[in-house]
Amino acid sequence: MRARIEGQGFSRALDIGCGEGRFCRMIAPHVSAATGIDPAPSLIAEAIRRDPAGDYRLGRAEQLDFADGAFDLVISYLSLIDIDDIDTAIAEMARVLAPGGMLLIANLNSFNTAAVQGGWQQDWRGGSRYFAIDDYLITRPTRAAWRGIDVVNWHRPLSTYFTLLIDAGLRLTFFDEPAPTGGDPAKADRYRRAPYAHVMTWRRA
Repeated sequence: MRARIEGQGFSRALDIGCGEGRFCRMIAPHVSAATGIDPAPSLIAEAIRRDPAGDYRLGRAEQLDFADGAFDLVISYLSLIDIDDIDTAIAEMARVLAPGGMLLIANLNSFNTAAVQGGWQQDWRGGSRYFAIDDYLITRPTRAAWRGIDVVNWHRPLSTYFTLLIDAGLRLTFFDEPAPTGGDPAKADRYRRAPYAHVMTWRRA
């Protein structure tokens, strides 16, 4: 994600679903100004605590309180899966994007979010045999829990996102499904066996 931003000379960035502001802090040296929005008051409070000089605001992707074309960089870092009204949200992202601006997206792969009971099916020894998916074309909410956090994620086929982005007048300029580059080798191998996430950039004409 950061590699898509470095050296590009962006003047004003908007991070949608910024959480506690981690990505805003990471890109600060590479953009003139960054604004982060999130609907969770506790996360915005934490972002401000960690970065008192930063610009963090309560806000929702479905109703962006910014003028048309206000940003030359809009970021959605693992936030599309959390948004209920994705149609309105993507239209809003495109609206606040300046002509020639870039929408940078990281999202869980739709094959991953279509997983059946965690995806990995075990053999009789307890090893991972294959990753199972079902109802891929059916949009639906799913529950995800980790580290004491319980959230609702949305499964949508990849075509849903692509159709909405194209209909919003955006043009795909980059797509990648990055492989793991470190960490526990056994865990990294599982991420290579089944698609997990993708990164893509879209430009407004």
